[in-house]
Amino acid sequence: MEEQRWVPKHNPWLIAITVSMATFMEVLDSSVANVALPHIAGTFGASQDESTWVLTSYLVSNAVVLPVAAYMSTLIGRKRFYMTCVALFGLSSLLCGLAPTLPLLLFFRVLQGVGGGGLGPSEQSILADTFEPKKRSQAFALYGIAVVMAPTLGPTIGGWITDNFSWRWIFFINIPIVILSLYMTHRLVEDPPSIQREVKEARSGKFRLDYIGFSLLALTFGSLEVVLDKGQQDDWFGSGFITMFSVVFAVCFISVIFYELSLARNKQRPILDLSLFSNRTFAVSVVMMFVLGAALYGVNTLLPQLLQNLMGYSAEQSGITLSSGGLATLLCMPLVGYLAAKVDPRKLIAIGFLATAAGLFYMSGIDLQMSMGYAAQVRFFQSLGLGFLFVPITTMSYVGVSPDKSNDVSGMTNLARNIGGSCGTAFFTTILARHQQVHQHVLVGHTTKGNFFFNNQLAKLTGLHGSHQALAQIYQRVQQQASLLSYLDIIMYFALASLAMAPIAFLMKKNRGSEVVMH
Repeated sequence: MEEQRWVPKHNPWLIAITVSMATFMEVLDSSVANVALPHIAGTFGASQDESTWVLTSYLVSNAVVLPVAAYMSTLIGRKRFYMTCVALFGLSSLLCGLAPTLPLLLFFRVLQGVGGGGLGPSEQSILADTFEPKKRSQAFALYGIAVVMAPTLGPTIGGWITDNFSWRWIFFINIPIVILSLYMTHRLVEDPPSIQREVKEARSGKFRLDYIGFSLLALTFGSLEVVLDKGQQDDWFGSGFITMFSVVFAVCFISVIFYELSLARNKQRPILDLSLFSNRTFAVSVVMMFVLGAALYGVNTLLPQLLQNLMGYSAEQSGITLSSGGLATLLCMPLVGYLAAKVDPRKLIAIGFLATAAGLFYMSGIDLQMSMGYAAQVRFFQSLGLGFLFVPITTMSYVGVSPDKSNDVSGMTNLARNIGGSCGTAFFTTILARHQQVHQHVLVGHTTKGNFFFNNQLAKLTGLHGSHQALAQIYQRVQQQASLLSYLDIIMYFALASLAMAPIAFLMKKNRGSEVVMH
């Protein structure tokens, strides 16, 4: 076959560096604005709730575009689609930084999410086609460093820029990276013959735009993102707003499955190629990427809040403390990329989930008296397992998949990771709020005159500050301890989910060279 003999004209590693650079920029932007929300709200005189739409608007448009990236690559060519997304991301970043009002900022963030949503799937499929199977895992390791480290460093970089300059610069810093990415992509990246053939067929009139499928997908994932992002804040199904979007999601989700399957039966090109899920290895990879996204984004949201809200760390201090996780990932990824070509990837995935679970169980022993060094150590161990997961899961998702499906594979695995991240974050905020109330009720039950330790502490504080101040301090400590216990509950849930994933890795088929059709 022609595509089996195809090799890129330029050095594959230069191509890998080019696409990984844009990946880091895009994934970073999904988290970099978190710490700047109070400043954005202050600039526009908006409430905290209104400012959170800066995050939600990006995630919604991002989720809508992710699954249609393969479809658009078929229509106009992967390189052209990729460069269009990079350019749109850069232009909208500039407009976000210049936005004079909050509504305009939200509109530009939607455009930015559209551009960013097309980057990940295109980049991943470019790597899959550029590298032969035995070297593909090493390329995914470089790509994985960008994907895993960016959400870790995002709050740190965003906090430092916001504190020292202006929140507008968290968008302006994208511009030089976009210009360099466009230049290098133009010079180095090319479409393989399989992509070129699909584009020719599309332009010859054999390709029909699936407007209904796109509309259903937009409503499905757009509604899901709104529900996940605003659910806890609006008390989930106690809110008519959340209930309405949940119904829209459920109806559209079922509709899009039946509609896309009917297109495939009629030999038409569906936006979502659901036939891929008949490949057991791919289906398990999607589930694992979902759990990886939930653990990665959930813990990355949890730890900064714990350090800043309960221990009084500044955004910069918490970022420095948590940067040890990025160091762990940086150390692991090249090693895993090397091992994935020599060791059964299923074993690496099982080791990764077991190590992640062990790191989270270890983290569940933290308390409010821990030092900054100990917090960094805990973070380092927790991140080691994550470094063992992204590369082998991504590599296995292509096992048994034909060359013309690489765009679809990358689109769905990226979507699974992003939706997993949103679900992990929504789970974190919900459990934190609900368990705080439960733990506070239990702890308050121990503040009675029959409790020796309570009486002893109350007497000491009363002697120092008076009775009113003493009771206020005890109540504050009860709230802190209830919050800490809630954080520890969430960590345990993530640990158990990671532990459950370890044996599931062996449901995948063993990765043999003959099974990888992408060569």
